[in-house]
Parts: sequence; C-alpha cells; structure tokens
Amino acid sequence: YQPAPLSEKTLPDTFVVEISVFYKAPVIYSIVSGDEKGYFNISSSTGIIRTQKNLKPEDFPVIFNVRATDSSNDNIFNEVSVNVEVIDENNFPPVFPSSLLEEKLEENLPATPIVQLKAQDNDTGRNGLLTYGILNGASLKFRIDEATGILYSTASFDYEEEPTEYQVVIYAEDDGIPEKKRGYCTVVIKIVD
Repeated sequence: YQPAPLSEKTLPDTFVVEISVFYKAPVIYSIVSGDEKGYFNISSSTGIIRTQKNLKPEDFPVIFNVRATDSSNDNIFNEVSVNVEVIDENNFPPVFPSSLLEEKLEENLPATPIVQLKAQDNDTGRNGLLTYGILNGASLKFRIDEATGILYSTASFDYEEEPTEYQVVIYAEDDGIPEKKRGYCTVVIKIVD
C-alpha cells in the first residue's frame, strides 16, 4: 500500500488508508513492525489506519507491516507493507542578513561583479533551495546570477553624465511547496568619481 503523501501539518486521527483482505472468516488487523515511533494506529476490525500523533518529516518515509489474522486461528495470517511519505511544508521565507546594503562602484569600469548576496532559508530540501533575481527597473544596468547571488554591472558608468546612485531591489525565492516564498534586499550602488 502506498497512500497519498501526508502533509507534515496532518493532525492526529487523520485517515491514511484502509487495508482490506478477501477472506471468508472475520479477521483481526494489527500493525506488527516498522512503526516504532507510534505514528499510526489501525482499527482491528475495519483495517482503517489513522495518524496517532503529529508527524515529523525527518522520520519519513515510514514503511510498516500490517497483519490480518484469522479471528479463530492465530496460525492463519497474511502481511502487507504500508509505505507512508510526508511532504515537508514550506515554513520559512528566505531572509537576507541585512535588508539594506551600500556598495561603491568606480566609474568607467567594464561590466564587473559588485557584491555577492546571500540569503538564508531555514527549510530543507527544495523548500530551502534559493534563486536570486532583480525586482526593479535598474535591472537594465545590473544583472544577478540567479544561482550564486552575485550582482554585476552590465555596462560602465559615467559619474558626470549619469545618476551617481542606483537602488537595486534583489529578491531571493525558494522552490517551496505548495507555494514559493521570497525575501528582499535593497542594494544602493554609489558611483565613485
């Protein structure tokens, strides 16, 4: 049996799966092994498995064995395994150490790296996998490496002819399920004469 994956937020006493057998006499269902942490219980008469407590994603998948035993003869039984997976929810947004950074950039430089931005996400797996992007219109003069978070200029700047300060809003986005979450950081870039 491979029931649909459960959310880590699944409450106790939630239906997981129903085990059924083809047999002429009444049977008694029991969980015989594999659920050492006691996440599940089974109705001995119906074969319905429910959660028994809150689920910890790090303990899953859990594969446990269910036995159906002839109610009048303990020596007649059959077993089946149940594989339960838990989906780790996206609990945390990415966070930059500082929401505002100031960087200096000399004029007349060719395209060059300016700063590496690094956000933290306390989720694991794809929920904590970050990509970076630029949110606002200054993106024509700047680009960011979406994997490394390094912010680059894309052209040289002229201190006398152009603005001497740019505000670039950077976001870090996780690859979360069921929704992606973002964190933001503003980089003020001052062009130096």
